Amino acid sequence: MAASTVLIDVLKRALRARHVTYANIADHLKLSEANIKDMFARRRFTLDRIDKICALIDMDLLDLMHLHEAELHRISYLTWDQEQELVSDIKLLLVAACVRDHLSFQEILALYAISEAEAIRCLARLDKLGLIDLLPGNRIKLKIKEDFRWLANGPIEQFFQKKALNEFLSSEFVHAGELRSFSSGMLTNASQELLLQKIEALIKEFANIHRNDCDKPGKKRKNLGLFVALRPWRLEAFNRLKYE
Repeated sequence: MAASTVLIDVLKRALRARHVTYANIADHLKLSEANIKDMFARRRFTLDRIDKICALIDMDLLDLMHLHEAELHRISYLTWDQEQELVSDIKLLLVAACVRDHLSFQEILALYAISEAEAIRCLARLDKLGLIDLLPGNRIKLKIKEDFRWLANGPIEQFFQKKALNEFLSSEFVHAGELRSFSSGMLTNASQELLLQKIEALIKEFANIHRNDCDKPGKKRKNLGLFVALRPWRLEAFNRLKYE
């Protein structure tokens, strides 16, 4: 990938993290929003325009290069043994979930019954695993990429399938802010593929909204769970009546 393309992608992430929209950029550059969207889609900018966009978030090209260097040292996944280490210690797993949600050291202590010594111990282990850099003053620098995911059917996913999923689905989903719906039907392969694309888009949108809220204080945020699934399925009682 060309260096200029990489820098544009870094710039997009920096803008999104600071909630700068295409409309903001268009107003700043005296261009239409459609033009700005096209420029980012094509990744074609003059250096002068990149400089002007960077100025919106008090950055310059050198800052973008430093951000890119930092991203190169971030991780997209843990090994099986590293995930197993997390699930073997519930407090370590809790602290890992907290730092992934961008909670500070003080916010973790305020929200959960965990001592300062225990929190520091957990953070030190997360530092060793490469998930964070534990900085002076117990400041936390997250070292995971935007596309970070747990291993498919790995220790973390197995833990949540056995423990968390049953707890999550046990609710009646009747309160404000809750929703549960189950649908089934007969669709073509093309329609199934279309649904999968829409589900993937929803998951990405959830991730984007979560990322945009990460700079808000922990006390102004709440934990939410989103469970989405799609697969070929028929009630087992129906299967027993179906011709082979």
